[in-house]
Amino acid sequence: MTRRVALMTVLVPDYAAGIAFFAGVLDFEVLEDTDLGDGKRWVRVAPRGAETGLLLAAADTDAQRARVGDQTGGRVMGFVETADFDADHARFVERGLRFLEAPRREFYGTVAVFEDPWGNRWDLIEYA
Repeated sequence: MTRRVALMTVLVPDYAAGIAFFAGVLDFEVLEDTDLGDGKRWVRVAPRGAETGLLLAAADTDAQRARVGDQTGGRVMGFVETADFDADHARFVERGLRFLEAPRREFYGTVAVFEDPWGNRWDLIEYA
């Protein structure tokens, strides 16, 4: 049996903010947005053509709200792979994405860490 990671959950303050960032800024596709009742939704987003996506979960308890933006204790949470680092970096900067460093050329590729609107850290990376 083949296994893969299909979804990873990302806590967001609310669904609209999550969709606005992932679809509006990072160009992710909204794969599904299903109303589950009682204010809950099943919202899946992913880069176009990607196998693995994100489940956007609106934080609705104090414990969840406390973790929005710090889901990995300050470590990089996710890696957004690109085939054209320079173009994506320029587009994201133009859209107001906050990069924490200048792009770096490493032996494995080009990378720069950015933050989502809530403080989670991500890598934008083009592998060599």
